[in-house]
Amino acid sequence: MQECINLILELDKVDGVDVFLSRAAEEVLRMYRLEDDLRRATGAVVRDTLASAPIVGRFARSRYRVLVIAPATSNSVAKFVCGISDSLITNLFAQAGKNRMPIIVLPTDVAPEMDSIAPKGKVIKVYPRAIDLENTARLREFPGVTVVENIESLRKCLITCS
Repeated sequence: MQECINLILELDKVDGVDVFLSRAAEEVLRMYRLEDDLRRATGAVVRDTLASAPIVGRFARSRYRVLVIAPATSNSVAKFVCGISDSLITNLFAQAGKNRMPIIVLPTDVAPEMDSIAPKGKVIKVYPRAIDLENTARLREFPGVTVVENIESLRKCLITCS
């Protein structure tokens, strides 16, 4: 999450970046004490507060040129793959896809064994479930969706993919 916020702040200096936060993202920001870092961004911060997510209309009006979902939890990826649009993030994914806007996704589950950083900075091993890896693989097949595996790939993709 810290790497994603650092990238937001880096990009925000060049071009305004609006941030859309799911409820889970807000919880994680608090757990990792990253709220103040995100407040340094100059773009809008939109929170997941309404079931219908009316803010997604901005995507229909071509206000944005690319949607980046980073990091994307296994829950969100599963919903993307199944076509479920019941939250701010899944509605953004659906609306951007319907408008043929490029979508870049950085899933949390990209390998059978991964290092993850716990809220207090300790590195722990995580072992994504087979279904989570399968959903990530399925997402790679979606037209207009680019799946990246790390923050550097995301940075490069933003230069070449959007």
